[in-house]
Amino acid sequence: MSGAVIRITATIITFNEERNVARVIESLRCCDEILVLDSGSNDRTVEIATKLGARVVEASWHGYAAQKNIATELAANDWILALDADESLSEALEAEIWQIKKTGPQYDGYTVPRLAQYLGRWILHSGWYPDRKVRLFDRRKAKWVGQFVHESVVVHGSVGHLKSNVLHFTCNSLSEHLRSMDGYTTLAAQDIVARGKSVSYARLLFDPAWTFIQTYFLKQGFLDGVEGLAIAYMAALYNFIKYAKARDMSPGRKE
Repeated sequence: MSGAVIRITATIITFNEERNVARVIESLRCCDEILVLDSGSNDRTVEIATKLGARVVEASWHGYAAQKNIATELAANDWILALDADESLSEALEAEIWQIKKTGPQYDGYTVPRLAQYLGRWILHSGWYPDRKVRLFDRRKAKWVGQFVHESVVVHGSVGHLKSNVLHFTCNSLSEHLRSMDGYTTLAAQDIVARGKSVSYARLLFDPAWTFIQTYFLKQGFLDGVEGLAIAYMAALYNFIKYAKARDMSPGRKE
């Protein structure tokens, strides 16, 4: 990579994110453009984003990866900083990005560690940290992939690693976690069925228990206090519901 100075567009996809959108936009002072791709919000998301200087574009929902690729294509600049609405840059990460803009990029994309806040606590274990993701990239060398869930950026080139955190503000309550889990487990189940994978009774029985053991003990979730215990239980429940839904959706399921 050359040391050429770059301009960056931040991309955010939204749907009813009035609680979060101001925080993420206000953290993006290092970006030359902020593009919000909204899929029909009926709250104040669009109003808030517009007042804060973002360029808001309306587009129907096409799935997470497809939606983020649309936002990438609509950007005015080739360098993209992609954040979710419930994330924001830490001040230290913002400083790192300013430095890249000043000296020029040495790589085609960069991963960042993601630090999550869950039930009001920053989670440092449970398999949640550092949770590195590619979030800063040259769109000419990268693309979002993923059909249903777990979308990610694939970089066809060199990848560097930034040190400072993206902050991820997850669920404020267990009720909120359960509500979001319903949608995500449906998508995960659809992905299993689309890939032609079968779900055995043994997997439905034992995988959730193994998930709890991994999360709470092997990944040291116990060091995250009561919140770590909740994460382990919810991870196990997620897998049970995901597999149960996949069995229910299976074309070969007998009534």
